[in-house]
Amino acid sequence: MTIRFAGKEDCAAIAEIYNHAVLHTAAIWNDETVDVDNRIAWYEARQLAGYPVLVSEENGTVTGYASFGDWRSFDGFRHTVEHSVYVHPDHLGKGLGRALLGRLIEEARACGKHVMVAGIESQNRASLRLHTALGFSITAQMPQVGTKFGRWLDLTFMQLQLDDRQEPDGRQ
Repeated sequence: MTIRFAGKEDCAAIAEIYNHAVLHTAAIWNDETVDVDNRIAWYEARQLAGYPVLVSEENGTVTGYASFGDWRSFDGFRHTVEHSVYVHPDHLGKGLGRALLGRLIEEARACGKHVMVAGIESQNRASLRLHTALGFSITAQMPQVGTKFGRWLDLTFMQLQLDDRQEPDGRQ
C-alpha cells in the first residue's frame, strides 16, 4: 500500500468511494451522489487553497482518500482545519484509514495548522476509536443536528492540537 498526493486522474475513484459513503453510510450527510466533474472541482479548490488530497493505492487501484479544508471561513479560524478520510468498502479493516489520517496530520503540521477537527456521526464507533487512537479528544456532542435514512443523527466533534504554540503566528 502506498500513500501519495492525488492527481485529477484519481477523481473518478474518489467519486466512487465518496458516492458509496453517500448511498450506504451516515458518514457523509448528503443525499445526492456526485459526478467526476464535481470531484475535479473539489480537488482543484483544495489545490488552490494549498491543501493536500491524498490517496492510498494498492496494485494501481485507489483504495481510499483523505483531505482537509478550512473549518470555518472566518479569518479567526485560519489555523484550524477539518478533515475527511474515506476508504473503499472492499479495503476496510486493513489500516488504511489510520495510515491516511496519520499522513494527513503530518501534512496539516507542515502547512502550519494548529488544530485539526473531526466531525463524526456519533454511532460511527470505528471512526471514534481511530481518532482517539491518534490523539484526538471529544470536544462536543451535538444531538439530532442532522438527518439521513429517515432518522436523526448526532454529531461528535473531536479535535487534535497539532503543535504547542502559545500564540498564533501572523495577523492578530
